[in-house]
Amino acid sequence: MPRIKLALLCLALVVVGADLKVGPYTVGPYAALRVDVLRPVGALAPLARVQVVQADGSVTLLEPRVRCFAALAAGRSADALEAYPEAFGQSWLFDELYRARNFKPWMAKGLYMGTLMVGVDQVVFGGKAPWTLRHAHADHETLRKRTEAAPIDYPKPDGRLTFDRLTSVSFSSTNHGEDQPIHLTLKDAGVPVNVNLALYDAPEQRYCPAGVYEIVRDGDAPRLQINAQNCVHCKTCDIKDPTQNIVWVAPEGGGGPNYPNM
Repeated sequence: MPRIKLALLCLALVVVGADLKVGPYTVGPYAALRVDVLRPVGALAPLARVQVVQADGSVTLLEPRVRCFAALAAGRSADALEAYPEAFGQSWLFDELYRARNFKPWMAKGLYMGTLMVGVDQVVFGGKAPWTLRHAHADHETLRKRTEAAPIDYPKPDGRLTFDRLTSVSFSSTNHGEDQPIHLTLKDAGVPVNVNLALYDAPEQRYCPAGVYEIVRDGDAPRLQINAQNCVHCKTCDIKDPTQNIVWVAPEGGGGPNYPNM
């Protein structure tokens, strides 16, 4: 369990409602609600409102946010708040995720073997088998090259039950400030064309559900265009990019998808 740093907590106090989602098959918003409940109970406990008695005898109440920034000013940005991971470790959400930990590693071994062993894991052991499986490779290492895969001819969206990518993005009410720093950057600007396009036919054009990554050709010279405004914060690019060249960070000001109809 990564330790929660004080600097991160201060940011959470300023930008309310950070988007924390966990898996593997627990619905994101469902799990995020529990995480948000634990955050003030566990992580903010050491920063509860306190009374400070002044020299003249008067009493001042210090809010958590004031204490946060006072601690940062004192050079304590790396303070670890142990109450949060301890509270999460004792929650029903941790137990639920722990019991589901072997699901995807088993299913990666094939439909029949996976179905059989998931049944043993869940029914016989109740999700508490004395072993924890690991994936043999990171997700980005499993991508096949363009010469090893055949193009898939998907049916065109009908506009009633299925929609094109940008229409689907519009349903999420995604928005980022036009003047904010782009939260999607590249470690090496040459990799998208020289490696990803050459070897994998620019997979970022397909695995991104929001059309953020687009190969644009200026004459005969292709280049990668990043439409960060469309980003719905799924972080697929951060996970699936074959060279791990894409850097995803939280955007300024809490921008992103809204999903008003959920």
